[in-house]
Amino acid sequence: MSGHSLPAAVGVVGGGFMGSGIAECAAKAGFDTTIYEPFPEALERSRSRLEESVGRAVRNGKLEAAAADDLLGRIAHTSDIGDLAGSGLVIEAVTEDPQIKGTLFQELDRMLAPDALIASNTSSIPIAQLASWTQHRDRVLGLHFFSPVPVMKLVEVVVGIETSEETVVRAEAFAAEIGKHSIRTKDRSGFIVNMLLVPYLMAGVRMYEEGFASREDIDDGMRLGCGHPMGPLTLCDMIGLDVLYAVCDSLYDEFKQPEYAPPPLLKRLVVSGHHGRKTGRGFYEYAKEAAPAKA
Repeated sequence: MSGHSLPAAVGVVGGGFMGSGIAECAAKAGFDTTIYEPFPEALERSRSRLEESVGRAVRNGKLEAAAADDLLGRIAHTSDIGDLAGSGLVIEAVTEDPQIKGTLFQELDRMLAPDALIASNTSSIPIAQLASWTQHRDRVLGLHFFSPVPVMKLVEVVVGIETSEETVVRAEAFAAEIGKHSIRTKDRSGFIVNMLLVPYLMAGVRMYEEGFASREDIDDGMRLGCGHPMGPLTLCDMIGLDVLYAVCDSLYDEFKQPEYAPPPLLKRLVVSGHHGRKTGRGFYEYAKEAAPAKA
């Protein structure tokens, strides 16, 4: 492939909320897509998550039933990473662990065609660090999607120090094909969006932690007073408190500015396993697929 050519097939590593959403968007745009998950239980959850998401789109009148069947038919699930070998683009969406991601990038680099792109959905790990595990560093970049992926239109294209212009252009062409607006950012912690967003979110967490106002009033203040679609604490829960903690940690490590330091309450929630909406509890408590519970 060269120039603006699109991948013949797309691979996604990780079938969680982000990975499943990325796969759904790729398949909806007509790409044959394979989700790799090494654990059978996670693979089954990915199938169910996709069926539920696509079914919701049909019920809401956003997708025809026949189109939904075609979409799901273009997605394969596998526990064999070798099934990704024919992909022209592989997007990694696994846990924010540099060792896990690096080992994965090393394996993908060995098995994929030399002109296949390897992208990470990381929100906190430098692309240069991940590329250092590979022999073809020019084809490695970041594609940072936003949750929920089928709804959010933005993707940050993260350009590593050795990422080629051709790689960037091809990634931007793919993003456009799946209906996303792409913005370019250098490989620095937080990229564009999180570097601006995190201080605002952490200010909300600190305000709640210090008892300055209730969680509902903090959220309502920004939602009704500033026109935000949701308040900072609700948004934290939607993003995932574990993800936010990793982003804060990365930002503070790189810039040493206090507004990026994760507040103690955030750390306590994360180590307790309360990661927000996806675990049923964060700053709010949630029923399955429900709105925030009011105290």
